[in-house]
Amino acid sequence: MTIRRAAASLLLSALLAGGAGNALAQLRTIPPEAKTGKIEHVQEMIVAIDGARKRLAPGAQIRDAQNRLVLPMSIPAGARAKYLTDAEGMVRQVWILTPEEAAQSGKGKAKSSGG
Repeated sequence: MTIRRAAASLLLSALLAGGAGNALAQLRTIPPEAKTGKIEHVQEMIVAIDGARKRLAPGAQIRDAQNRLVLPMSIPAGARAKYLTDAEGMVRQVWILTPEEAAQSGKGKAKSSGG
């Protein structure tokens, strides 16, 4: 009976640790200096933000509304996003906004939902 309890305890601990890791992966912080715009993929490493074409920086990160890294061609056309540019004006980070984040962004509030 003791071995079963130990095995059950170990299994429960593993499940809780895995669940905590998934929950932490969902939290993200979007810097307050990030600009807001409607984004879409144009071709290869080119996106359009509010109609203006911009090049993605080498190693650019694009995160979807679930905070997963996605390829440029996975950006939904006209998606509301926050983004940062580098010193050369290339887009280096993009966060596709959830409907709630987009609503906050429309009110001029800075987005911050954890670490």
